[in-house]
Amino acid sequence: MNILRLTPLALAAALALPSQAQSLVELYESARSNDAAYQSARAQAQANDARGAQALGGMLPSVNLSASAYTGKVVTSEPSGTPDRNFDTQNATLSATQPLYRGANYASYQQGNRQSEIAQAQLETAEQELIVRVTQAYFDVLAAQDAVTFVNAQKAAVAEQLAAAKRNFELGATTVTDSREAQARFDLVTAQQIATDNDLRVKRLALDQVVGKSGLMPLPLATTTLPALDPDDMNHWVQQAMDNHPNLKQARLAVEIAEYETDKAEAGHKPTLDLVGSISLNNNSNGSAMSPQTSRTTTTMVGVVFNMPLFAGFATQNRVRETVALEEKARADLEAAQRGIAQATRTAYFGVQSGKSQVLALEAAETSTQSALDANKLGYKVGVRINIDVLNSQSQLYQTKRDLAKARYDVLVGGLRLRQASGSLKTDDLQAINAMLAPAQPADSVPAASGTQSQ
Repeated sequence: MNILRLTPLALAAALALPSQAQSLVELYESARSNDAAYQSARAQAQANDARGAQALGGMLPSVNLSASAYTGKVVTSEPSGTPDRNFDTQNATLSATQPLYRGANYASYQQGNRQSEIAQAQLETAEQELIVRVTQAYFDVLAAQDAVTFVNAQKAAVAEQLAAAKRNFELGATTVTDSREAQARFDLVTAQQIATDNDLRVKRLALDQVVGKSGLMPLPLATTTLPALDPDDMNHWVQQAMDNHPNLKQARLAVEIAEYETDKAEAGHKPTLDLVGSISLNNNSNGSAMSPQTSRTTTTMVGVVFNMPLFAGFATQNRVRETVALEEKARADLEAAQRGIAQATRTAYFGVQSGKSQVLALEAAETSTQSALDANKLGYKVGVRINIDVLNSQSQLYQTKRDLAKARYDVLVGGLRLRQASGSLKTDDLQAINAMLAPAQPADSVPAASGTQSQ
């Protein structure tokens, strides 16, 4: 059996993992519960939502209860026939205020509603970022595993070529140059093997970090057929980004908040009107400081309070100027966000298109490099090719295989990045990729490497 005949699908099957291996969706669900960055973003969104709801208090009545109790003593300094006495006083007051007209409070209430919407948009952004981070880390591990597999296969092939060169040299059929070239290539592949092993460890640690668990083993791809881009229209994706991107939602809401901030500043020139009411109970045991008679009174008041600001040292006018300038800044930030997101969406779209073209080109290159290797091996046997030709062909083939495998992963991740750039990325988008993964195998079964051919 020639390991060079292994197809990418067979190599994926050779990497199939036992039943404890995890799918992409499983790891994403774990990351939602364990990823520190996402948990921080979710807590921040909850805090922002609560902060926004605080502004409702300015529209609702405020109620206060106060109470006091004290004791006193009246001492007569001159003889008057009035004896010294002690007295106790208790007082309780319940008061309420309902704003009838407060322009600043209404603007704050509207700002609070926008803050709650911003909190949801921020959480949506964090969730989309988590989807991409988990998927990128997932396929980084698979790419690193592929690199280890290919470099091990290359090392085995070079070892065979080295053994053949040594035998031919001993028989006098070739010079010592062939043996030394094969030995040099074997040493180089050994160094590459060490590097790929270390890279795989690093990539696994990165996946463990984002998921929040250790010892993860992602399932490999079971198919090399990449999903079509739907729709295959750049303008559609850009328009979708303009309509749905959470960062644009935040920028638009920021403009509205800035406008309401101007309304609040202008309210400094406007009157306020409140409905107020109170009820007070006063009990004087043994009289009071002014009267020796015990008394108990209840006082109820209802009315309105009008306040008209007249002059605040030009503070209000300057505050209005400040908020108007901040409005312009918010609008400029929105324009910059629209341009940046449109550009990012176009870049992501072209990245997916380029990636697919690269996959097709590498698939053709894989076939041609395999044919070139077969031809060089045959030429080496009949004496028209030298050992270095075979070694170079082997190296080119395995490099092509590694590039092809990574290009496929990049297209899948690029599709998610395009959806993220357009603001349409959802958890359900992982299901299409998850369906492409190999099913988990029983722990006691070892999958056969299908697609191999004997030579």
